[in-house]
Amino acid sequence: MELFQNFLQQTITFFAIMDPIGVSAIALSLLSPNITKSQIATIAKKSTTTILVAFFVVLITGDLILKLFGIHEDSLKVMGGIILLLMAITMVRGIGSEKRSKNENNKNDEELAIIPIGIPIAFGTGLFTTIIIYKNQVSSSVEIFSLVVSFCINALIFYLVLKNSIYIKKYLGLTGQNIITKLMGLIVGALSVQFIISGIVHLTKGYL
Repeated sequence: MELFQNFLQQTITFFAIMDPIGVSAIALSLLSPNITKSQIATIAKKSTTTILVAFFVVLITGDLILKLFGIHEDSLKVMGGIILLLMAITMVRGIGSEKRSKNENNKNDEELAIIPIGIPIAFGTGLFTTIIIYKNQVSSSVEIFSLVVSFCINALIFYLVLKNSIYIKKYLGLTGQNIITKLMGLIVGALSVQFIISGIVHLTKGYL
């Protein structure tokens, strides 16, 4: 039961941070208005491959990064929580997408699939720190497998949403997409507070 609860929490957390519907709205603002279905399918495939590769790189090297710089897991929780909180505030306020679209509108559509759509829009610092935090919380190969599956599920959702982003925009509209992003921002904000409090409590116990 605990394993399923952790799996559910990880899946929801990844979904909220990744915010595929919000990312699809940003992606459409970056891409050409005349983009075809086949082109956006190719972009979705490349972006999804990018975030999957980034996930496994962080999953494998995360512990090494912590040890290399002598960073305590709880310190990362606090800092990661702050990063997520800032991200959540940005999501709730609905800022940032216009700035990104202005900076990237001179590139070809397929060039945008890896950077910036894959990294850092879909896979940014929030996901990076969250993956390392979750990796350090697991204690068995089964839990590692659960973590991998939860992310792969979200990668599949991300691919399907981005691939069908034209239809989603048509049915939800800009307002609907903004509302979903703001709701995801509230979830990310709540999770970030949990990370911060948990990290501070454990660090305080260590120094007392």
